[in-house]
Amino acid sequence: MKILLLAVVLALAGCATGGGGRPPVDVTGADVVKTVQDNGDTIEEYRVGGQLRMVKVTPSRGAPFYMYDQNGDGRMDGDKDGVSPVYWKLYSW
Repeated sequence: MKILLLAVVLALAGCATGGGGRPPVDVTGADVVKTVQDNGDTIEEYRVGGQLRMVKVTPSRGAPFYMYDQNGDGRMDGDKDGVSPVYWKLYSW
């Protein structure tokens, strides 16, 4: 029983620490343009070499979410199944 409990705790610890803090695209040296909308939402655009690579949206209420351009074509990438390319940070230490 103790071994099963230990395995569950270790699996949950792995889930909480996984995910890292790095975005899936390279935004080193990016120019960041931060704008605040009338409703209080904050939008940060990360451009590398003039090309949009990542957008971070922080709503006035709720968790921030991210949109990425992973293939470098200047458009936010969508999933093949039609799922919106929005990513939420679930855990943070």
